[in-house]
Amino acid sequence: MRLVEIMRPNPKIVTPASTIGEAFRLLRENRIRHLPVIDQGKLVGIVSDRDLRDALPSSLLNHEDDEIVFSRPVTEIMKHEVITGHPLDFLEDAAKTVYMHKVGCLPIVDGDELVGIITESDIFHNLVELFGVNRPSSHIEVEVEDRVGVLAEVSNVFRDAQTNVTSVIVYPCRVPTRKLLVFRVQTIDPRNVLQLLKERGFHVVAPIDEGGPLS
Repeated sequence: MRLVEIMRPNPKIVTPASTIGEAFRLLRENRIRHLPVIDQGKLVGIVSDRDLRDALPSSLLNHEDDEIVFSRPVTEIMKHEVITGHPLDFLEDAAKTVYMHKVGCLPIVDGDELVGIITESDIFHNLVELFGVNRPSSHIEVEVEDRVGVLAEVSNVFRDAQTNVTSVIVYPCRVPTRKLLVFRVQTIDPRNVLQLLKERGFHVVAPIDEGGPLS
């Protein structure tokens, strides 16, 4: 899944000449948290609701100076170094970027042009849909040898059990020669496929029965 498919096009923006008050109203009226700052068609910064909160006095204090703050330009509080994404980037790469840089959004740029924006909430929402956890399903974890063809072998068990797989993730195990296959399957009663996995000699880590993992 590429960002062009899920990004929000035509995001609300401000310019370096925009005031903090104008930015505050845009955020509030549109119920958004980030505003790219555009100067002559180029992305030069970004302002977040947190930047605005930090610029204002505490809610416990008098707000006599609010108008002074609101009249200042956004350049005084904006972040100048902006982490961006490209429309053809993959969703998982955007998730990694947001995670590594601890940012709340990625403005999406194509060349010098701002074409969209994606927030951490957008990423989370789409990952949930991608993994299929938003639909009735079951979670199954199988520990296997780390060798060529093992994923196909386990997948054949789901085929033989006539159980549809909606997503699969491969995780490394603590033991270098093994890995963990995490399946999301389209059934709320996985007992049939769990039994078949056990009969075929696969080690089921989850779900577990009362006696421990099925193996």
